[in-house]
Amino acid sequence: MDSSFFSAARLLKRALESRLLRWDSALANGRHYCTRKPRRATLQSMIWPLGDPNTNLSPVLDRWVDKRKPIRHVELQNIIRELRVRRRYRQALEVSDWMKSKKNIQFMSGDNAVHLDLIGQVHGLSSAETYFNNMCEKDKNEKTYGALLNCYVREHLIEKSLSHMEKMKELGLVSSPLAYNNIMSLYTTTGQHEKVPSVLEDMKAKNVLPDNFSYRICINSYGARSDIEGMEMILEEMEHQPQIVVDWNTYAVVANIYIKADITDKALSALKKAEKKLIQRDAVGYNHLISLYGLLGDKSEMKRLWELQKVNCKKVVNKDYTTMLGGLVKLGELEDAEVLMKEWESSGNAFDWRVPNALLVGYRKMGMIEKAEFMLDGFLKKCRTPAASSWGIVAAGYAEKNMFDKAHELMKNALCVYVSSSGWEPNATTISGILNYLGDEGEVKEVETFISLLKLAMPVDREMYHTLVKAYARAEKDASEVLQRMKDDGIEADEETEKISSSRQKNLVSP
Repeated sequence: MDSSFFSAARLLKRALESRLLRWDSALANGRHYCTRKPRRATLQSMIWPLGDPNTNLSPVLDRWVDKRKPIRHVELQNIIRELRVRRRYRQALEVSDWMKSKKNIQFMSGDNAVHLDLIGQVHGLSSAETYFNNMCEKDKNEKTYGALLNCYVREHLIEKSLSHMEKMKELGLVSSPLAYNNIMSLYTTTGQHEKVPSVLEDMKAKNVLPDNFSYRICINSYGARSDIEGMEMILEEMEHQPQIVVDWNTYAVVANIYIKADITDKALSALKKAEKKLIQRDAVGYNHLISLYGLLGDKSEMKRLWELQKVNCKKVVNKDYTTMLGGLVKLGELEDAEVLMKEWESSGNAFDWRVPNALLVGYRKMGMIEKAEFMLDGFLKKCRTPAASSWGIVAAGYAEKNMFDKAHELMKNALCVYVSSSGWEPNATTISGILNYLGDEGEVKEVETFISLLKLAMPVDREMYHTLVKAYARAEKDASEVLQRMKDDGIEADEETEKISSSRQKNLVSP
């Protein structure tokens, strides 16, 4: 893609920003673009649009109360729960603090446990321990002890977790499977899968009935060790427990273990059992089963479930399209993926670059990188500025073909629209190839520009400066200022630096 497309990308970005500013201005001036009757305002409807996790929610709650609007205990609990699901822990703690400070709202033991856990999430383990130690003895119950255990488990502190668990047992505060599940999860996350079954046995010996999650963790532990016989034994036990209703998720876990063990017939059987357990409108379940059939390479079952999902679920969301596209791409079914891509574009769903990225990855894997670039051009013409991740996929494809001039241009586009919160990082191999190309062939100005952009997305390193020094040496320019910048960034010159720098001297003295 030439520089004109790069310029177009920047212009389009500015145009989109301008449109958003005009939209915000219109809202500020009271102009409305919807004639539908507004819904009755609720406390939740005031909070959810405040998506910035740094937004202070206490004033919102205070204003609600000042207007003499009712605020129920259960409503606040639901808000805290939803904020935790959305990983907005600081705001959840803020609402919990606000609730705790109100004398007319009863702060129950469950609220206290959630509050302690949130302190651990937001302020760290030491603050959670201090809060727990300062609690009055009557508030130190199974829920609050369990919340502190959860803090230890979250930090992967094995000795503290086990010691705390023993104290809970001594105090008779382990009547539910939650604490045992926490310990099993700890062993799982620390790779000690062989210790999980003994925790389940201890639970049963203490007359604590395991729940679905207990058995599922144990099934996973056998799967992680490729112990199919042990996994099947636990599954059979689970199926015969009167208090347990085996859900689709458990059979999906079992199916995944069979898939990894290349036991296709049993994987298919488990998937059929999982499907029978699905609630008709469970979009998450359909999505997961489609992904597992994708791992099995079973396109017909993927399509069958996809059509069922569209019929049974109210809406097919972007995640569903991404899963289906990814499955088709893995099977090399790019024509089907292209048809599905068009369906998504006309679906009315919010635009999310993770969806087209699934197809871009397919083009890259199949070596059809020109088609991937053409796809991005099409989005540009529709005033859709590609995300950094999208440019990066195509740049990596050109780098794999040793077409580093194109890889450089597209990666430059990626860096121009880079947003640190997006989760995308430049591919290290692609960057290394581009830097090598620029060091050998790039003009000083374009090398400086590229590295300035690159420093926004990844830490500066010696390779970047070596590329600059090479470019200066080829242009027979003094690189002392570059070497000083390198030193200022805490990167010491090495033998290779000296070798590259000396090449300039050779160029100057050569006839």
